[in-house]
Amino acid sequence: MKATRLTSRYAKSLLSLSIEQNSLDKLLSDMNYIKNICSEHKDLVLLLKSPVVKTDKKLSILSEIFSSFVSEITMTFINIITFKKREKYLEGIAESFISLYKIHNNIETVTLTTSHPVDEKTKCEVLDFVKKNGQQNVEITQEIDEELLGGMIIRIGDKQLDASVSRDIKKLKKLFNKNLYIKDF
Repeated sequence: MKATRLTSRYAKSLLSLSIEQNSLDKLLSDMNYIKNICSEHKDLVLLLKSPVVKTDKKLSILSEIFSSFVSEITMTFINIITFKKREKYLEGIAESFISLYKIHNNIETVTLTTSHPVDEKTKCEVLDFVKKNGQQNVEITQEIDEELLGGMIIRIGDKQLDASVSRDIKKLKKLFNKNLYIKDF
């Protein structure tokens, strides 16, 4: 089974359980915490992937790291996937859960890419622009790409609005590379 299918299935079951138990927001914060810990500490991810470390040792390590910060449901879930030897997919399951949560609550993630950090006024203007175009629940994330030189790129789902200086320069280069002096007989 591919990792994406596996993580998606576990995330769906966890989402169903959290809806059943009315603990959706708590599990979202738990999954965000797990995702952040796994992305910050690659040694933990390597440990979870290691076939040399025994399951009971992995359980004690995971319990030590997460038990005081996550809910009982999340700890039970971590124990189950560890007993099933699926602990190496923990970060992927957390990411899939967060995506499914956003789909469940109709939250659209907007990525704002700029060459330098923008102020809150600009973020609010981008949010207003997105809300005018039909999406009401919007979450904005900002990325910095110094190759843009200026302007911004706004990604909403699979749509992209590119108003960057680097795009304009590329268009100008393409225009100048055309040979306008070729006679058309």
